[in-house]
Amino acid sequence: MKIYFTKIIWICFFSANLVLLTNCKNWVQLLPEGAEVSLKSATDVSKCRRVGTTSAQTLSKLIVVERGAERLQTELLTLAKNQAGRMNANTIVPESLIEEGKQRFGVYSCP
Repeated sequence: MKIYFTKIIWICFFSANLVLLTNCKNWVQLLPEGAEVSLKSATDVSKCRRVGTTSAQTLSKLIVVERGAERLQTELLTLAKNQAGRMNANTIVPESLIEEGKQRFGVYSCP
């Protein structure tokens, strides 16, 4: 009987921590160099100079729990903006869909 209650306590503890982890604030922070980078579409960058590409990747799930699409997209955009800022660019354009927590972006310098 004691082992049964111990298992229940551990399951509750694990479940509570899993819920807290999946609902916590984004783990990726926007850095100062990424704060000036904007997100645009491919049609908006016709007068911009292409600097290169970057790939952003984050966890698509925690253990067996899928992460929310909105949170995943927000983290990928933040990572891409930070990288574009390091590349002395001011604009990113998504060039792929999110696949297994990874997305590719075009990096541009726009007037």
